[in-house]
Amino acid sequence: MIVTAVERKPRRRRVHVFVDGRFALALGRELAAEHDVRPGRTLTSAELSALAEAEARRGAMESALRLLSYRPRSEQELRDRLTRKGFEPAVADRTLDRLRELGYLDDDAFARLWTETQQAFRPKSRWLLTAELRRRGVSQHTAEEATAGLSDEEAAYQAAQRRLRALHSLEYQRFREKLGGFLNRRGFSYEIARQTVDRCWAERGEAPDEDEDSK
Repeated sequence: MIVTAVERKPRRRRVHVFVDGRFALALGRELAAEHDVRPGRTLTSAELSALAEAEARRGAMESALRLLSYRPRSEQELRDRLTRKGFEPAVADRTLDRLRELGYLDDDAFARLWTETQQAFRPKSRWLLTAELRRRGVSQHTAEEATAGLSDEEAAYQAAQRRLRALHSLEYQRFREKLGGFLNRRGFSYEIARQTVDRCWAERGEAPDEDEDSK
C-alpha cells in the first residue's frame, strides 16, 4: 500500500492520510512527522494498524490532559469520559496507567482535594462527602480516609453561617424549619441539625420558644 496524499487542514493539528487513493486515517502532525508519513511511502497493513493505535493513544492522552486541566478527576471519572469520547477501554486504561506514572492521576490526592474544596465552599456531612466520592469512583477506603478528620458539628455550623443572613427576620419555628431542612439536605443528622439550629439561634441573643419547640 502506498501513501498517495497527506492533507493538512487549516487550523487543525491533524493531517488526513490517503492510501492507494482512499482516506485511511487522521494523524496528529507530530505523529505523522515522527513516522515519516508522506506521499510515496509504502506502508504495510501492520504499519497502518500501528499508526492507528498510536494515534488513538495520542488522542486519548490529549483528551485526558485537557479534562484534567479543567479540574482534578478520579481515575473512574476520567476512564468514563474517555470511553464516552469513543476510545477503546484498552486505550483508556493505558492512558490512565501513563498518567499515574507521571503523577497526574492519584485518587488519594483527588479525594483529599475534593474534600477540602467542598468543606471550604459547601460544607457537608462526612457521610454525604463519602457518598459523593464513591459516586466519582473513589474506593470506600480512600473516601473514608479523606473525610476521617472532619467534624460534622463544625461543618454543620460553618454551613449554617452561610444561610443566616437569609433567615434573620424569621421567628424561631420558621428559622428552625428552614435551617434544619437545609442542614439535613447537606447530609447532617437530625440531632446535629437541631444542635446547630439552637446554637445559631442562641447567638442571636434569644432562647428557643419552648412552646413552639414542643410542638
